[in-house]
Amino acid sequence: MSSTFDRERAAQEVASSWGAAGVPTPTLSVFDATMITVGIVIGAGIFETPSLVAGIAGSPTAMMAAWVLGGVLSLIGALTYAELATAYPSAGGDYTFLTRAYGKQVSFLFAWARSTVICTGSIALLGFILGDYLSRLHNLGAYSSAIYAATAVIVLTLINLVGLRSSSRMQNALTLLEITGVLVVAVAGMTLEPAPVAAAASSSEGEGAFGLAMVFVLLTFGGWNEAAYVSAEVRGGHRAVVRTLVISIGVITFAYLIFVGGVLHGLGFEQLKASRAIGVDVIERALGPIGGQLIGVAVAVAALTSMNSTMLVGARSNYSVAQDWQALRFMGRWQGERHAPVVGFIVQAAIALALIAFGALEKDGFATMVEFTAPVFWFFFMLSGIALLVLRRRDPQRPRPFRVPWYPVLPLIFVAMCAYLLYSSITYAQSQNASYVALAVMISGAVVLLAMHLRDLKGS
Repeated sequence: MSSTFDRERAAQEVASSWGAAGVPTPTLSVFDATMITVGIVIGAGIFETPSLVAGIAGSPTAMMAAWVLGGVLSLIGALTYAELATAYPSAGGDYTFLTRAYGKQVSFLFAWARSTVICTGSIALLGFILGDYLSRLHNLGAYSSAIYAATAVIVLTLINLVGLRSSSRMQNALTLLEITGVLVVAVAGMTLEPAPVAAAASSSEGEGAFGLAMVFVLLTFGGWNEAAYVSAEVRGGHRAVVRTLVISIGVITFAYLIFVGGVLHGLGFEQLKASRAIGVDVIERALGPIGGQLIGVAVAVAALTSMNSTMLVGARSNYSVAQDWQALRFMGRWQGERHAPVVGFIVQAAIALALIAFGALEKDGFATMVEFTAPVFWFFFMLSGIALLVLRRRDPQRPRPFRVPWYPVLPLIFVAMCAYLLYSSITYAQSQNASYVALAVMISGAVVLLAMHLRDLKGS
């Protein structure tokens, strides 16, 4: 890493602490940052994965243990990120950590992947979930889901361009509605007469089955790391960042355990395994047919909430990479009065719309986006965990307001978790066209990186 990078980043951090216009400033409360993080994580996935986990785990005890362990492992990851985010507070999040640990070339490939695959793919994926449920209420034709998804991207981008205060207020309201929807299903399940207990078939796959169940559980917990992208904008310093991460994981784990426990009580284990729409099944048992429409709205709100949260943090990646590469400076304009990287939002929306168009041409837009994003996401997530180990040795004099307890055991557990999910996502997507498209996108990032180096050589 060059000394120029250190000077630029130090200047940016000092300017941020002074509240200078044109750079990120502490604007968010712990509550705001928590709502953004929770809004990203508690998405529509919780309405789909419990039945898959139940079928794989083989027993109610193993299923509930998997969800508890998911919360514990997520907390371990959050503590690892808390040290990185408090030592290197920045709108760049993982980008900043990777730059300091491995240099600008690796972090550029991450930023490229995040802009073209990870964040934008997640936005498109959530858009298709939103579109699928809204299409049940009012179908717009053959491309109904894609039309709803594209409309949501455009509307949410415009709201975020108004400014961080407006978008964070909307995010707080949407996240509270999202949590309410999850809890309504849980309470409905708890109020039903317990379903008849049937003998559960034991899983013959043993630990391998439980490991596969953990893949789906951890995917449902994924996204809490996005809190690192607003670490420089949270009022209260390093303690506020740590509180944001820990409170977020606590809220998420509580909501998930209540939800899974509620649907298990209301449906019974065997029906839970067989269900393909657990929220609808529980609510219809409690409220009748109208419950199906209500849960459709709840899932749509969950998808919309996660879309907005992902947009908030994704645009900040575009802003950060633009600080270090002359050719990308057009994305590095931070509108101080709006507290937003305006061009970063516009670029992000354009890519997300292109991915929605790509997904609309495939058989299943949602599945395509999952296969497109998962391997790339877990690869760079693993590198961020390793970055903590690297920076402890490379940058020992750096003030660390928070240190992960039981170092290096907890970070190593986190890295192992990421490595396992990387392997699983590659195995799952091996025969899918989307994985090849993701690989092509990453290769194009390497080509762009080479082109920028050649340009710099010619200019020197």
